[in-house]
Amino acid sequence: MTDPRKEVPAVSVAVVRGATVLLVKRALPPSQGLFAFPGGKVEAGERLEQAARRELFEETGLSAQNFRPLETIFIAGAAEGHPVDYRLTVFGADHAGGEAQAADDAETAAFYTLAEMAALPLADSVFTIATELLAPRENAVD
Repeated sequence: MTDPRKEVPAVSVAVVRGATVLLVKRALPPSQGLFAFPGGKVEAGERLEQAARRELFEETGLSAQNFRPLETIFIAGAAEGHPVDYRLTVFGADHAGGEAQAADDAETAAFYTLAEMAALPLADSVFTIATELLAPRENAVD
């Protein structure tokens, strides 16, 4: 009988600014080299939204507003040789000002349109979630 793998809570945040969404290029596993929403592990005693706010600031120097959970995704860490699995809660949020600066384990940080994202190597579910967030904005009439 094998021991069940440990499941670690994690968060990411899709920050929307106009018709763009914030992505970081991940410098470390999991998803190293892929573009994803900024995020990471939830620390002991931290609420999910607190962790999302902290990770966003640590990786990009940005703050956001109107945080809302969008979906929860199971990520099997074994696929990348990770000793644990992740239960990732993805938040949506609205940009509150400032320009993104890559820090912590983010190699780059910038806002992208859906067309720009289509040409990038993306982590699973990123394009689908971004499309759901941006489609109403791209189709809006000013």
